[in-house]
Order: sequence, then structure tokens, then C-alpha cells
Amino acid sequence: MKLTIVIVNYNVKYFLEQCLHSVYKALNSIEAEVFVVDNASVDSSVEMVAEKFSNVKLIANKDNVGFSKANNQAIREAKGEYVLLLNPDTVVEEDTFDKVVSFMDKHPDAGGLGVKMIDGKGSFLPESKRGLPTPSVAFYKIFGLSKLFPKSKTFGRYHLGFLANDEINEVDVLAGAFMLLRKSVLDEIGLLDEDYFMYGEDIDLSYRIQKSGSKNYYYPETSIIHYKGESTKKGSINYVFVFYRAMVIFAKKHFSSSNAQLFAFLINMAIYLRAGAAIANRFIKKIAFPLLDAGILFGGMFYLKNYWENNHRFVEGGEYPIQFMMYAVPAYIIIWLTAVFFSGGYDKPYRISKIIRGIGAGTIVILVFYALLSEDYRFSRALILLGAVWAALAMPVVRLLLNVVTKSNILDNRAHKRRVAIIGSDEETNRLLNLLGQTSIDTGFTGIVSVSSTPINSANYIGDISQLDDLVSIYQIDEVIFCAKNISSQDIISQMANLSNQDITIKIAPPESLYIIGSNSINTQGELYALDVNAITSSANKRNKRVFDIAMSFILIVFFPVLLFIVKKPLSMLANCFLVLVGKYTWVGYSKLTLKGTLPKIKSGILNPTDNLNVKSINDDTSYKLNALYAKEYNIKYDFDILLSGIKHLGRRNIGE
Repeated sequence: MKLTIVIVNYNVKYFLEQCLHSVYKALNSIEAEVFVVDNASVDSSVEMVAEKFSNVKLIANKDNVGFSKANNQAIREAKGEYVLLLNPDTVVEEDTFDKVVSFMDKHPDAGGLGVKMIDGKGSFLPESKRGLPTPSVAFYKIFGLSKLFPKSKTFGRYHLGFLANDEINEVDVLAGAFMLLRKSVLDEIGLLDEDYFMYGEDIDLSYRIQKSGSKNYYYPETSIIHYKGESTKKGSINYVFVFYRAMVIFAKKHFSSSNAQLFAFLINMAIYLRAGAAIANRFIKKIAFPLLDAGILFGGMFYLKNYWENNHRFVEGGEYPIQFMMYAVPAYIIIWLTAVFFSGGYDKPYRISKIIRGIGAGTIVILVFYALLSEDYRFSRALILLGAVWAALAMPVVRLLLNVVTKSNILDNRAHKRRVAIIGSDEETNRLLNLLGQTSIDTGFTGIVSVSSTPINSANYIGDISQLDDLVSIYQIDEVIFCAKNISSQDIISQMANLSNQDITIKIAPPESLYIIGSNSINTQGELYALDVNAITSSANKRNKRVFDIAMSFILIVFFPVLLFIVKKPLSMLANCFLVLVGKYTWVGYSKLTLKGTLPKIKSGILNPTDNLNVKSINDDTSYKLNALYAKEYNIKYDFDILLSGIKHLGRRNIGE
């Protein structure tokens, strides 16, 4: 057998399916076997592979054993002359395997090979070719010199920026996303080092290949898409620690004691610098707008206070007591901003309607508390109303200005609907139009682009794929969707590269699948259009659901004396109130009559959507549909209706019954 392909998967089912489609399209002329090693995914990846790819040799681990160990499980069973370690969030061209195997056959000195990688927008990924992270190379990268001088032979060795992206070259390090290895060399040097849980194992293996006398090659005559960042979030603090600790393991294993100590010192410095920067960046992003809003509101209230007391309240002399600005105004601001938060006004992209709604709700709360205060603390109802008007005007204006100045699209501009171009055959483009219609994606203009010069019989037809660059400009397209059933991966990658200089989103629709996949950058997770839209897991709905749980728990505790005569197990209901308050359960979850792995993950519920029906038994199919509908179209009203319908069951002990 010529080739063994090993794919380690962890909770990226949609990307894995797309990857496997591209792999099998590229295996027409090569005798090969494909392994998928799943590290205890909970997103039904195993079931998907078993159902759709019967030829795959599937290894389903019960625990997440890490990248190195999972690869080794398959390599030990490999029969191929070459072993390819391939990430699940990749797409290969139809001739990729033919080309790389042919190159390895012609170059017996090659122990490993990597290819040119592009991201989900068609941009070249610099980690396609890397140098060995010696202490000096690490120093230049940590302190930004490699970024300042990427093409320098001294400072740019981490990503070998001085080597052309389109020329074959010998390199030090291959990327684990696509790592073709000669099996005889693996037999000589050993498998992946299982001391590396994730990251670093590709550097270690590449170095051992070189030490054995073989060479590593960068081969750019074929390209792959790598949606880097799907299995892990590259900007996370955990990533910083895991990645840099892997570098320390490498240094201690391969460098001299003095060099290893120097390297460890640099790495530990990098860990604290990067982790500190990540924490600070996350904190600043979280509080930036609330702090800005608080400052604007305080400044506005200060001006309004002076204006009102000089022109209306104390015309003949006098002023508001100092307590007004010291205590009352900060309290008003906290209530307004809290109301805006719970209204979804701080969810990105920002919506002005949610901000104004939050200000309105906060004003009502302030006025209610104001009415309950003694005369000594009722400073001015007029200033509260004027402050609300100022907040409702100033906060949206600030966001509008920032949106224009930074050009970062921080506002959710519903007036500008997404303009989409779908590229494929008549049948596939119609299928995708129907799919988009069943999701929550609100598109405006949708243009159909033919894969050949033959026009498609559609009122939305705008041209063929050879005109794509011009069509994107003429019709001001925001997003391009390629139908993988009709277009080769090679053509998709070529078109992506051509469009990489345009500010558009690019997605791929795998054949016969109910989703469309894409990713805009190496630091963001892939965007997904699917029938099972996860409305219930949106940040706003998660927050609203938690607020509902807390509010209802307190209400149920207050009305416990009345509920004693309604609820079947009142003491258990009281216990459930406290369990919900601490976040162990939610009042409404899924029915246990169906697998949860195919639905967005939420806490176990005391009640479920079946409690809204006056029937004694419901089959699994109906239960699943009710759960899916609940997840897709969730709002607080659903929870309230279900709680009222199932009020007598609030004391359930076996959750989900």
C-alpha cells in the first residue's frame, strides 16, 4: 500500500466531513487507507464517520488522549509506504496526494514533506515553512523582531520569510496540519513523542528526521486550505501555556543543558508576557465600552446638573447637594448600564435598538426606586429623565462614530443585508438557496454564478466563474459560497487566492450536507450556516435563560406556601430552586428521550419541551423535533410557558423524566 492518511479529530464534525470528502476525491489513483482517530468528541463526529464514510478505519477513544498518542494509535496499524498526518480542518486538492507521493518517490533523501497552506480567506499561512526554534530564533519571535523583519535571514528564521512561498526548499520544521512522512524513517526514529499532548510534536518529529540524515521539504506545487484555529482557540490563555510549555519540553530534550536553560528562561518570559497580554486584552475588551459609556454618562449628567440648577431648579441661588454627583448619579449609571447589558446592548455586533431598550428599562427601574425613597434623597426626577435622553442619544452616537472611524463594522447594520454569490450547478445552487432560506441568515441580493460558460436558468444568474473577480466588484458581493460538488478543490483554492485581496467572506458547501462552512481568520472559529441554528447558545439567550432561572427560583421560593398545594413534591421543588440558583440545573432543558450530542449543549433541565403537551407518552422522533425546535427558536416565553404547563412537576428528582 502506498499511503496511510491519519486524521485526529476532536469536536469538529462539520470540518471533518468536508475534509474526508476532499480526501476521497484526491485518492482516485493511489492505493491508500484512511484512519480517523476520535478523541472522545461529543458532537456526533463518530456517528457521522460511521454513517457517511464506511471505508474509514475508525478508532473511537473514550478519553481525549492528546494529538501525539492518537496519531500513534493509527500509525502502529499503518500499512502505507508513506504516512500523512492531516488535520480535520483542512481541504486538499484533487491532485495533492499524486504530487506529494511522486515527489517523495523521486527524492529518497526526503524523510518528510509539507505543502503550501492558505487560510479560509485565501491568504498564505506563514507556518507552511518554519525554522528550528533555537534560543536565538525564539528570542527574535518573542520580542517581535521576526515580525518587523520577516524576510531577514537573521531575524526571520521562525517562518523562513526569506524563502519564496512558491519555491521548493529544504526546511527545518513541517506543520502538523499536513505532514507527509516516510514510514521507513518513522520505523527508524520512532513515532510521535507522547510527552507532547498538543503542539510541539511536529517540531520534535521534524528535528528527529533531520538528525537521522533525512531531509524535510517545503513543497508548494500543491495547496491545501487550513482553517487554523478550529480545534482550539489560538488567542486563549490555555493555548499560550500549552504551546510554550511544549517548546520547553523540546528544548530540554534536544538542546544542551545551558541552551535548554536559556531557552526555558525565554519561554517562561514569553508565557507570562503573552498570558498577561491575553488577560489584559480580554479584560479591556470586556470593560472598554461600559467604561466609555460610564464616562460619557457621568460627564453628561454633570453638565445637565449644572444647566438645570442654574436655569430651572435654583435660579435665585443654591445648588444640588454633593451627594447627588457622588452617589445618586453613579447609582443611576450602574442601573442604566446593567439594564443595557441584560438587554443585549453589549453583545457584538452592537444594535442600537437594544441599547435604547436597555436605557428605557433602566429608567423605569430608577424611577420606581426613586418613588420609594424619602424626600431627602429625591434630588430631581427631571434630571433622571434628561439623563435617560442623554444616554439614549450619546451611547448610539459614540458607536456610530467608532464604526465610521475604525471601519470595524462594530454595529449590526440590519439595513445592509449580506450580498451573496453562490457558485455551482443549477441543482446545487437551488439546494443552497433552500438551505439558506431555512436558516436564520438574512441575505439581501443572492447572485448565481455558473461553473461553466453555460448560463443557469435562474432569475438570479449573474455570470460564470471566469468572471468572478469582476462580479464581486460590480455587484458588491459580501460573501462567496462554492459548491464543492461541482467545483474541484483545486479550482476553489485557486479562486480563493485570487479573491484574497478583497474584503469578502468565503465559504464552501460540501456535497449533500445541510451546512455551509467557512472561516475568516486564523484566530476565529469557522462560521457555520446549518439547519440546526444554535439560537439557544447565543450569548444573549444564554444570559436571558440564566436570568429567567434565577428570577423564577426566587419567585418559587417566595410563593412556596401556595405551591405546597400544587406541586407534587414541594420539598424537592425547594431543593431544585437552590440547585438551579447555583447553576447545576436549568428549569427547562431537553427531554432525555433523544441523544443530546446532536443538539447545542445546555444544562440538564427540571422540565423539558414535552411538558408543554398534554400527552402521556411521546416517541423519540417527536421528542427530538420538540428539542430541536426549542433550541432553534428559543426565547424566554418558551421557558415560561413550559414552566406554567409543568408546574406540578417542579419537584422532579430524576431530571428529564
